[in-house]
Amino acid sequence: MYEDRTLVCKECGQEFTFTAGEQEFYAEKGFENLPQRCKSCRDQRKNAQRGERELFVTTCSVCGGEAKVPFKPREDREVLCSECFAKKKEMETAI
Repeated sequence: MYEDRTLVCKECGQEFTFTAGEQEFYAEKGFENLPQRCKSCRDQRKNAQRGERELFVTTCSVCGGEAKVPFKPREDREVLCSECFAKKKEMETAI
């Protein structure tokens, strides 16, 4: 039903592919307009609007390595580094 389409980013002028899967997602969500920006420009725009996040450095509760997190760690809560968090998430989805 949907076919990949090549669009031009209004921000950087580069061509990008609006995949069939993305088109289907847009249709499911009721979006009527085509994307105007490539993924890279959308991400940059999103990050600029959000602003810089302060990262806190702490110790991972599992491996003892350095963990950088976007929240102030509490003593009574487990804090995981990115790698341990990904492993935990992977194990939870496997169940």
